[in-house]
Amino acid sequence: MARPRVGISRCLLGDLVRYDGGHKRAPWLLDASDFDVEWIAVCPEVEVGMGVPREPIRLVMADTGAAVGLETVRLRGVESRADWTERMMAWARPRIAELEALGLSGFVLKARSPSCGPDSVPVHHEDGRHFETNPQTSPGMFARILRVALSDLPISDDEQLQEPHARLAFRERVAAYQERLARGRT
Repeated sequence: MARPRVGISRCLLGDLVRYDGGHKRAPWLLDASDFDVEWIAVCPEVEVGMGVPREPIRLVMADTGAAVGLETVRLRGVESRADWTERMMAWARPRIAELEALGLSGFVLKARSPSCGPDSVPVHHEDGRHFETNPQTSPGMFARILRVALSDLPISDDEQLQEPHARLAFRERVAAYQERLARGRT
């Protein structure tokens, strides 16, 4: 069987795509001999049209947007409050369909990213303040759409995969998913 194809946030590959023009290369993942996969690089923020460098973005509680429990969030620029919510949602659906067509068997996302964080991304008030009591968190906007579209896809983040046992468990889930895909095609 061919190496599994696994999506990855581009900054984790060392690509200079972060808001500050930097990267977050994950050597514990990329250089691990026990993790032989074909990486499929994705940067939702760059691919949706945000430049490098760019204004940081964050998730903001709003009246309308992506659902978080009974609340909704929007993806906004920190200073300008430019709203990227609709552009991100419109871009994500066809991009995820492209990834699915490639036979993607897993995804490694950048932890705590407002677009890619699979969970625990802070949500702010409309005026930018953090929630003092009962802090709100959410998946990042792209991560949320990915989870809905490909609900069985193994997803993890760079911080979770720093431990060898966590990488092994994720790799096993990816292999099982790849095998299910192969059985479905025959």
